Amino acid sequence: MAETTTCAIVGGGPAGMVLGLLLARAGVEVTLLEKHPDFLRDFRGDTVHPTTLRLIDELGLWDRFTTLSHSEIHQVTLDVAGQGVTVVDFGRLRRQPHPYIAMVPQWDLLNLLAEAAQAEPTFTLRMQTEVTGLLHENGRVVGVRYQSPDGPGELRAGLTVACDGRWSIARQEAGLSAREFGVNFDVWWFRLPRDGAGQPTLLPRLGPGRAAIMIPREGYFQVAYLGAKSDAAALRARGIEAFRNDVLELIPEADVSALGSMDDVKHLDVKVNRLRRWNVDGLLCIGDAAHAMSPAGGVGINLAVQDAVAAARILAEPLRRGHVTGRDLAAVHRRRIVPTVVTQTVQRVLHLGLDGVLRGGNLNPPAAFGVVLRRLPWLSGIPAFLVGVGVRPERAPVFARRPDSNETAAG
Repeated sequence: MAETTTCAIVGGGPAGMVLGLLLARAGVEVTLLEKHPDFLRDFRGDTVHPTTLRLIDELGLWDRFTTLSHSEIHQVTLDVAGQGVTVVDFGRLRRQPHPYIAMVPQWDLLNLLAEAAQAEPTFTLRMQTEVTGLLHENGRVVGVRYQSPDGPGELRAGLTVACDGRWSIARQEAGLSAREFGVNFDVWWFRLPRDGAGQPTLLPRLGPGRAAIMIPREGYFQVAYLGAKSDAAALRARGIEAFRNDVLELIPEADVSALGSMDDVKHLDVKVNRLRRWNVDGLLCIGDAAHAMSPAGGVGINLAVQDAVAAARILAEPLRRGHVTGRDLAAVHRRRIVPTVVTQTVQRVLHLGLDGVLRGGNLNPPAAFGVVLRRLPWLSGIPAFLVGVGVRPERAPVFARRPDSNETAAG
């Protein structure tokens, strides 16, 4: 006989883990299936935004979160005519209890959420269990097929939620189609040594035909090197020495000796898309499974977490009743489509400027730009809000909050 659960969650990333934790705290029986044996995968998105920090606090996990290895980003600065200018100031988000971006290894964050979820009696986490397909009955998704170390199996569920990323097998099997938006660049991730001196700040570097963002971590920089999408194969073919020289042209002070081979450089195929529909009968897609985001602004995790919070709030009661309708699933889509569209639109506008750089232009801001920001420093709060809070931020449902929360929000 097939195993059964109330809600099957496919994928143990931020969206899946947050949704599982919240639903379990609502008393819903949840089984989360994750294909890997652990969460240790390098160069995953590690940005935790102010609204996600607030959620962690509301869930009563703040004390444990602060013990995780992390760095805090309070500002983003640019070199304008030889002077550092603050272009994004998260400290201006005064309605947020934690007005900064925390850079936390994603595996540590996922382990924290998993431990909290496993403390709930209705939550089951199954690692090394890869979903291979969907179960259908009378035109409805009624669960999943999977492969585990014990062999193949089936899990029947009242609702299946796909949180398995941009290559989601669940959404492919459901026949859900995405609208694709062209992206002309890819990202290569790698590490460079950092001496740890000074206040951590994001350090964008812009130059003709290339760009990089240096993300400060404890003991090293995590570098996102942006190049034209058509250059992916050619860049690897040129070899590590040529790549080191490219990096030095953009970051002259870099210690590139840490790059031993092109194996130390991880390639991200950047995509921006979103599903036209997020659901079919018995199945809902959220996070990257519903909308692949550009790394611009590092907002992908935040948006996925917000999707999960909205889904938990809307679906907890129908799941407790044992009857989730198409109208319930469509309500999640309606709630989250506006922030998705707005965020992707802003990202696509940013891409237009980046395309100019990758075609050989130089986007170093003019001196007048720095003058304006120094005279009107409050302008740095606008991008801080768009990145750190975004459109329609979600708060933890009352049923998921814990009284030992240290939340100190004002208003």
